[in-house]
This record gives sequence, structure tokens and C-alpha cells, in this order.
Amino acid sequence: MITIRRARLADAPGIGVVHVASWRSTYAGVLPEPVLTGLSAPRQAGYYDRVIRGGGVVYVAVASGSDAGSEGGSRVVGFITARRRREGIAEGEVETLYVLDDFRDRGLGRQLLRAGAAHLAAKGCNSVFVWVLADNPSRWFYVRMGGTHVADGTVGVGGAQVAQTAYRWEPIDTLMA
Repeated sequence: MITIRRARLADAPGIGVVHVASWRSTYAGVLPEPVLTGLSAPRQAGYYDRVIRGGGVVYVAVASGSDAGSEGGSRVVGFITARRRREGIAEGEVETLYVLDDFRDRGLGRQLLRAGAAHLAAKGCNSVFVWVLADNPSRWFYVRMGGTHVADGTVGVGGAQVAQTAYRWEPIDTLMA
């Protein structure tokens, strides 16, 4: 069974593992290799621990029972972080959305995106956006979810400038339909 829920402090190590594994599989050939090999699950876990402690919007997809694998128990297999914005493309922003490769194509990305959007809507956001690396092979997901292309730009990663694209949902309710 897989459930979507608000992240707890105990989820930070699992979130760190998902972050590193997702970057290494998704961005191989897109980002400089030293960036990917230099990733650290414990370092990422520390970052997400601080985000959760600070009240940040973090939702996780947790697999348990037979979905958790041979180890049993439960484990984080995907997550989303989001926040309010004071200015910019929209009132809310999806900062990260990652799902482990073995758990893709099960609707977890959609469920996580909707959970983050619902949280932002409850906080008064009427629109939300996400920046996606232009060469991200999963970029189609945001289009399929109804995101409208609203901007292009670049972001510095590991000393390289990488193209990115922004998608927006306005009104935010379109994500929850």
C-alpha cells in the first residue's frame, strides 16, 4: 500500500535517499557528472530535516507492506516540497517533486502534486508554478497535468548554466480537478 501524507522528521533520511537517487537517474547526461557523484543522501536528509522543522510544505509517498519491498516495513518512495511566493510567476511554487524510478507510472507524482497544491490553496494561493529543467525527460508530466508554459530561463548548477522551463496552473483548482 502507498499513502500520501505530510512529512514527519523521521522521513528526512528517506527523502534524502529519494532526492539523490532521482537526481542521479533523471539528470544523468543533463547535469555535470561531478554534481551527481557529489550528492549525499545524509546531507540532503539534513536539509529536509531543517525544512520540515521549519514548517515547510513537504508531503511524502510512503510504501508499506508488499509495496515496500523485501525488507517490509515502510519507506519513502517520493516527495514534494512547495512554498508561498510573494512575487513572481504565481503565488505558490512547487520546489521539488521526485519519485523513485521503480514507483513511477503509478500516479504518485499526480497525487503528490495535488497534495502540495491543496496545501497551498488552503493557505490562500490562487496559482502555482514549477521550474523544470528543459532536458528533464519527465517534463511531459507537467504538461499532461495541465500546466501552461509561461517562462524559460537558466539556472546555475555545478558551474554550468542549464536551461529551464516554467509551467503554471491558474487557477490552482485546475490541479485538483
